[in-house]
Amino acid sequence: MSTAFNADEVFEMAEQIEQNGATFYREAASKAANREVKEMFLNMASMEDGHLRTFKEMRKDLNEQEKAETVYDPYGEASLYLQALADSKGFEGMKSPTQKLTGKESVRELLEIAIGAEKNSVLYYVGLKDLVPAEAGRDKVEAIIREEVRHIADLRRRLTALSA
Repeated sequence: MSTAFNADEVFEMAEQIEQNGATFYREAASKAANREVKEMFLNMASMEDGHLRTFKEMRKDLNEQEKAETVYDPYGEASLYLQALADSKGFEGMKSPTQKLTGKESVRELLEIAIGAEKNSVLYYVGLKDLVPAEAGRDKVEAIIREEVRHIADLRRRLTALSA
């Protein structure tokens, strides 16, 4: 039996991903010795804060019907997909939102965790995008997906530069 999410719950999960992302990036910044890497992580945290505001605004704008009814998913595929992501307890690369960094992670490890985190976000938001009607802000979700993909590229460039 699949779990059906209403739009409110889907956005609530997206908000949690962004909150966890911002927390992770701030913690990673506090562990980074390199000033450039620290600034990059703080900048990423700020962008995650912006995504959080976007999802909160979208969620606030839901009408009562959208909060009550489940999204149209006749075969349960989107719900199964979102449930799998939710069940993984994965926030952006971490086993759980409460997993803390030890402080012993190298810059390479922090970047790899962040890349995995952003990939997970993109996967979730691609699934979310198909559930959001155009008039309810699908373009905002698409913009966040593009930004998360840019995050992956930026992180990957930084990781590649470490190897050079």
